[in-house]
Amino acid sequence: MELCILNFKPRKFYMKFNSSLLIIFCLALYGCKKPISAPVFEGVFISPILEDSLLNIRAIELNNKALVAVSSVGDVYHYDLKMKTITKNRFSQDTLNVRSMALVGDTVFALSIASPAYLYKNSRLVYSELDSAVFYDSMEFWNHQEGIAMGDPTDDCLSILITRDGGEHWHKIPCEQLPKAIEGEAAFAASDTNISIVGDQVWIASGGMASRVIYSSDKGRSWTVFDTPIVQGTPTTGMYSIDFYDDKNGFAIGGDYTKSKSNIKNKIKTVDGGQTWQVVGYEKNPGYRSCVQYVPNSNAMGLVAIGFEGIDYSFDGGISWVSLSSEGFYTLRFLNDSTAFAAGKGRLAKLNFKLKKEY
Repeated sequence: MELCILNFKPRKFYMKFNSSLLIIFCLALYGCKKPISAPVFEGVFISPILEDSLLNIRAIELNNKALVAVSSVGDVYHYDLKMKTITKNRFSQDTLNVRSMALVGDTVFALSIASPAYLYKNSRLVYSELDSAVFYDSMEFWNHQEGIAMGDPTDDCLSILITRDGGEHWHKIPCEQLPKAIEGEAAFAASDTNISIVGDQVWIASGGMASRVIYSSDKGRSWTVFDTPIVQGTPTTGMYSIDFYDDKNGFAIGGDYTKSKSNIKNKIKTVDGGQTWQVVGYEKNPGYRSCVQYVPNSNAMGLVAIGFEGIDYSFDGGISWVSLSSEGFYTLRFLNDSTAFAAGKGRLAKLNFKLKKEY
């Protein structure tokens, strides 16, 4: 137990307290606790699982048995976490460009981006959409039955698909039930992290000419929208990735991939469930990153950001950052609080984060 030192001279009245009561009084009055912080990482060991110059992966997910990755051409890779073996199969022989997936138990969902959009449940087509403007970006599930996918507007709202029967059927929400999109508002299919789910809640990050958070507290039955201060106003700016640690603490990152060194207003956080956001790390690296994820068990303080120019870490909720590697990836997911998997152009890899010795 960490004791608290009070800055006063004891009198006879205080001397009547025994030491145990004094400690309890001190803890209750002054909250004598160690400051909340995250582990301090000083490096990362990158172990390739699969390397191929033609490989391009932006969608990966984990369960307790395997890492599953879907490449842009629709190849599905299963990496057995215990046996350290990898197998490959394919959803369809059609020419696909897949950027989003979900792993529900052992069931793999994959969604292609442009028209015609195809959504597969394992190797079975369960949804398709023909529209010249269709472009899907991300997919997640609340539970084994209810899931959501999002994409660019085809009318005057973002495209949002919902399933309530385990992915057998998908329903596109009418624009009358959604916030209206601002002209030029869309999203980025960069890392399959445009959607974050906690409990019944869901937060969706848009980008482009406007970059906002579209929010539902009831699994997509009703919706509202929150503005953000992230850089926006051109087709390549805005949030590329969003993650929530719990129902209050969230973080989003992005910027402009065409100006990847720019670090102005490209990192934002919320502590009130997404209602308000503030810029953090203003004019501090990293610049553009395509994916951000909270480190598990880090009290909403540990964050890893990843992009084609490197891997960065914050132990103080995004205020300050340290570069861990210049090796580039598109997306990552954590297995535990010191191990993650990452994918990008040409490879799939395991990341082991090195804890600072004096921490």
